[in-house]
Amino acid sequence: MKYKFHPFAIKELEDAIDYYCNIINSLGVEFLEEFYSSIHRIQEFPNAWTKLSKKCRRCILNRFPYAIIYHIKDQEFIIIAVMQLNKKPNYGVWK
Repeated sequence: MKYKFHPFAIKELEDAIDYYCNIINSLGVEFLEEFYSSIHRIQEFPNAWTKLSKKCRRCILNRFPYAIIYHIKDQEFIIIAVMQLNKKPNYGVWK
């Protein structure tokens, strides 16, 4: 299954990577690896993750306090947010 990013989601991903790189450079790389591991889980099982609304789902990353919010459309999914779970618990562009 293919995927693409909403422009806001790209910005959120870049901000998260920058944050972890500023702590320890290798931590930014580890975050990105975990992020793409989660993308692969979504590709394998797109309907397995928590429903947030009729059209949107949330896949929580294993090691970092982030979630991928996505919308399945036809044969692809659109990443609409890379949500930081500690700072934005009620954040809701998908509602």
